[in-house]
Amino acid sequence: MLSKIPVDIQDVSEENIDKEILRVAIIAELDAINLYEQMASLTKKTDIKTILMDVAKEEKTHVGEFQALLLRFDTQQKKELEAGAEEVEEELSQ
Repeated sequence: MLSKIPVDIQDVSEENIDKEILRVAIIAELDAINLYEQMASLTKKTDIKTILMDVAKEEKTHVGEFQALLLRFDTQQKKELEAGAEEVEEELSQ
């Protein structure tokens, strides 16, 4: 399980610490989503599956919250995210 920050925070500059914190938070939420969805696919109990999938959905909201904050603090990230979306649209429209 991911219960430890996967980056040595001591090596991150003060200017970038908040962006790094938000990225680690996103990683943790994605990890949780994967875990809950994998467990949901393993259980045969409908009530357990329902709750696991509901919790996974909540984690997806958390990803959105952290990403929205990150995009406020990292304009380059925002620009590259938009460029990536444009590239996908171009590729799929051919």
